[in-house]
Amino acid sequence: MFTLIGNVFKNLRSKYATRLYPYEVRESFTGSRGKLEIDPNICIYCGICAKRCPANAITVSRKPDKTWTLDPYRCIVCSYCIEVCPKKCLHMNPKHRSQE
Repeated sequence: MFTLIGNVFKNLRSKYATRLYPYEVRESFTGSRGKLEIDPNICIYCGICAKRCPANAITVSRKPDKTWTLDPYRCIVCSYCIEVCPKKCLHMNPKHRSQE
């Protein structure tokens, strides 16, 4: 019983064990992948990234209007599409929406 009361007072005087998430956001780790982003001004819509994607998460349409779409729920964040992009218009942003 006395050990329990001692632990309670010790925990009341110590720091929090967790972060206050919305107010204190942890910095991204080095090497974390984050989310896939595209620069549409550089992209030539060749479709190589869509062919290389193992999860078929990327679709590229050249006709009639040029579109590039990513299904974020299918993407496995492997970054194979970044490696094969000839114009290097794809990149990984290590920060998620809450950290921007």
